[in-house]
Amino acid sequence: MPECRECKDEVAKLVSVKVEGKVRKLCADCADRLREAGEVAEASESVIQGMMGFKGRR
Repeated sequence: MPECRECKDEVAKLVSVKVEGKVRKLCADCADRLREAGEVAEASESVIQGMMGFKGRR
């Protein structure tokens, strides 16, 4: 049985997720949690850049 690298649980299937530029094999629960965390981080960064008037690219 494969093991999730995040929670160390044995799972039936691993999902590949790109986190901070690296591909990681995680269980579906951990993949969803990290995907949501990434989306929140992007949204908050966008709000901060908007408040500061940043017009360039990242």
